[in-house]
Amino acid sequence: MIQVNNVVKTFDGFRALDGLSMQVEKGSIYGLVGPNGAGKSTILRHIMGVYRPDAGSILINGLPVYENPPAKAKIAAIPDDLYYFNSASTRDMMKFYRGMYPQFDTKRYEALREAFPAVNDRHPIRRLSKGMQKQSAFWLALCCNPEVLVLDEPVDGLDPVMRRQVWTLLMGDVAQRGTTVLVSSHNLRELEDVCDHVGILSHGKVLLERSLTDLQDNVVKLQLAFQESGLPDLPRDMEVLHTTQVGRVYTLIVRGNPAELKTRMAVYSPILMEALPLTLEEIFIYELGGEDYAVRDIVL
Repeated sequence: MIQVNNVVKTFDGFRALDGLSMQVEKGSIYGLVGPNGAGKSTILRHIMGVYRPDAGSILINGLPVYENPPAKAKIAAIPDDLYYFNSASTRDMMKFYRGMYPQFDTKRYEALREAFPAVNDRHPIRRLSKGMQKQSAFWLALCCNPEVLVLDEPVDGLDPVMRRQVWTLLMGDVAQRGTTVLVSSHNLRELEDVCDHVGILSHGKVLLERSLTDLQDNVVKLQLAFQESGLPDLPRDMEVLHTTQVGRVYTLIVRGNPAELKTRMAVYSPILMEALPLTLEEIFIYELGGEDYAVRDIVL
């Protein structure tokens, strides 16, 4: 659905994207995560057709997106920094969007009024609170019936009830319409609940790109205690990413399959052994390997 091939983008000598490649399958919710400055917003603007890449290509259903109105007509976006015409109300923007998107659904606009009851669609959007502006943005974007929905920090400013409402609507469109959702957010706990694929960015490149299930099956937190004090000599081919100790209990972050790791550790006759799945936040920190942060102990 979305193919990003070796995209390079430089701003005033700074290489924001450095040969970035990623692929988003149709009907998936793809979470894009990474530290500040990794290039998340930059690649989203390329996918929306706002930026022209210096090198590489970006395709939507096989079509280049930059300066290609038919491809852009399939994409709706909610950027982190919302922009609307001065004094325009939600209803005014609805009429504007209706002229831009051939598939805009006016009946759905009226039906979704119940989902966003706090938004007066005749009030200027700029006079609404930040959270209500986001609600207005979702209201309009969903009515565009896009094939691709690009979201940058989408639920920032929404209260917990409205966050759940918005995600329910989005997942409904994914299930019923096959909408492809690409979302960038620092709220990894929330992404963990909704995403089925994740891409981790660092320094303008994708470090890894997998389904969330594969990620969680490939890195495990082992808690171990042994009859003798100390940690036994582990096999050299066991990739231990991090080790901490509290009393006699060791916590190891290990790359590998949980069942296989438990089988291998059983030969050391531990008196305590428990394999725990890592959260997306923990996976993010350990896959980055501490190159940008020195906070890995915090999540243990």
